[in-house]
Amino acid sequence: MAKRTLVRAAALLGAASLALAGCSSDSDSSSDSAEGTSNGTTTVTTDCEPDQATAGATPVTTPLRIGTLLPETGSLSFLGPPMVAGTRLGVDDVNAAGGVLGQPVELVTGDSGDTTTDTANATVDRELAAGTQVIVGAASSSVSLKVLDKIVSAGVVMFSPANTSDQFVCYPDKGMYFRTAPTDVLQAQALSQLIAEDGAQRVSVIALNDPYGTGLAANTVDNLVEAGIPEDQIQKIIYDPNAQSFNAEVDQIRDFAPDAVALIGFEESAKIITRMHEVGIGPSDGMHVYGVDGNMGNALGENIAPGLLAGMRGTTPLTDVGPEFQARLKVVDPGLIDYNYAGESYDAVVISALAAEQAKSTAGVDIAANINDVTKDGTKCTSYQQCLDLLRNGENIDYDGITGELSFVDAGEPGIGSYGNLLFGPDNTLTTEGFIVVGES
Repeated sequence: MAKRTLVRAAALLGAASLALAGCSSDSDSSSDSAEGTSNGTTTVTTDCEPDQATAGATPVTTPLRIGTLLPETGSLSFLGPPMVAGTRLGVDDVNAAGGVLGQPVELVTGDSGDTTTDTANATVDRELAAGTQVIVGAASSSVSLKVLDKIVSAGVVMFSPANTSDQFVCYPDKGMYFRTAPTDVLQAQALSQLIAEDGAQRVSVIALNDPYGTGLAANTVDNLVEAGIPEDQIQKIIYDPNAQSFNAEVDQIRDFAPDAVALIGFEESAKIITRMHEVGIGPSDGMHVYGVDGNMGNALGENIAPGLLAGMRGTTPLTDVGPEFQARLKVVDPGLIDYNYAGESYDAVVISALAAEQAKSTAGVDIAANINDVTKDGTKCTSYQQCLDLLRNGENIDYDGITGELSFVDAGEPGIGSYGNLLFGPDNTLTTEGFIVVGES
């Protein structure tokens, strides 16, 4: 497909947060341009005809039960609150409009934990036993991969608000897996555009070794080449995120002498940037350093020496959800300080409810067979109530959610991605300087 890239300016907005979209312990494809570390990996393809769900012959009209599989404990627990709040608010709004098929939606909450525990499996077992037809989660790609087969084999929709790994595009999911977060194929376009527009000519790309990191790194390199940077002027380094030290990798970057560095990582990014500063190539030393959704957050600023992040830029899936939505989230959880993926979580709930209404059934397979359809090619609507009224009048709908235009493609994911153009200031806090909107057509 031909790619189109759009950019729209925006006024300075508030701080954006750290969002861990594709954390995983599995490996993906990687090879090095110029110097770097090679790792044994497997190739992920996105060239396929994704599975599609087929509606059942007999509608089911029992109440819709939505489970959550979101990080309340473990290393990813800092990501949970905005997603939990967004999910709860979505259920509240659906129920305020009369629920689904005239019955209130029931919310069954659950913890995903992280990849070091079996919390996710225990939560899924409990929620399947409770009769959920949709499970919202997980945040981590690797956690999702641990339970995906179990969920879809039970005829239940799995709907992640934060998975971005390319692995899900062609995964044999029976057409039952969906996500409101755009794939990293799109984030790579946004990140590469940001780097190229700043005039970089020699770039180091350093990424953690998991499906999220290696996939985003590979796509970023491809897009930088498409933007006109010669392949021999791009260095790719894949690292073990559990390593005790990243000195060797940072020394490789210094020796390559780039004019820009793209760092694709999670909380270990603080150690890497600290080491970069020690050898004189950190963002506060004048190096153009770029991050992604896994590290572009205020949590990073809290875990690194004051001022070291000044000037670092990057991208994260982000839309201008506006102060009204944020205020409503604060009512649900007054302790919220970040909002990333709250809108995606909210939209996952509303889309699922609208799909059930269109199907006139709460069976998981019937919901799945209608999810893509309610996000495109119909009369535009922007709230559950507005869309519900259109459906009940016999109209096809195109739900444009809190996160904006969705237009799901066959793989059950947005065909358009909106990313914040983020900047760390001298106080190690983030501002959003604008938005980069990318898509495929």
